[in-house]
Amino acid sequence: MNETDRGQVTQLLAEIRAGDRQAADELLPLVYGELRKLARARMAGEPAGHTLQPTALVHEAYLRLVGPADPGWDTRGHFFAAASEAMRRILIEAARRKGRQRHGGELRRTPLDEETPDATGDPQALLALDWALERLEDKDSDMAAVVKLRYFGGLSVEETAGALNTSPRSVSRLWSGARAWLHREMTRAPSPLVQP
Repeated sequence: MNETDRGQVTQLLAEIRAGDRQAADELLPLVYGELRKLARARMAGEPAGHTLQPTALVHEAYLRLVGPADPGWDTRGHFFAAASEAMRRILIEAARRKGRQRHGGELRRTPLDEETPDATGDPQALLALDWALERLEDKDSDMAAVVKLRYFGGLSVEETAGALNTSPRSVSRLWSGARAWLHREMTRAPSPLVQP
């Protein structure tokens, strides 16, 4: 996305926040490529034949983002953070449905990869990650925000720093701490992750 488009996105977000519903229609073409990139990153590890495709993930997330309630975005970074969170929630909902319908809710412990958490290929691992992430959010909201943007949003360290209005060094430190904490939590005794 070039600098002109970034400025236009920021302006449209301000218009949407002010209640201009037409601005939401103008926003989608500008952010679609970025949202699709986020969705592809999230869907890359999904097994073949997954019922949710990147395009559907983008559309569902966008509908949630520009729904009837005031979204309250302050910046472009805030919008993409909200998009990452919406995609995370959609994937978690899909994993919960799959866990209930096909797997009887049986849980397994799944450790995180040391470099990057990867739970996308296994709905139970995704639920375990979500459970641990909720606990991390209670402990350290900054670490949780970094995980949501890096893991669920597919953002780089620099992009995450921009979205959170902090330095790349801080993001790297938080990412490292969050990975270690999540790894420890996910290897503990399983918890009731699948809700009926």
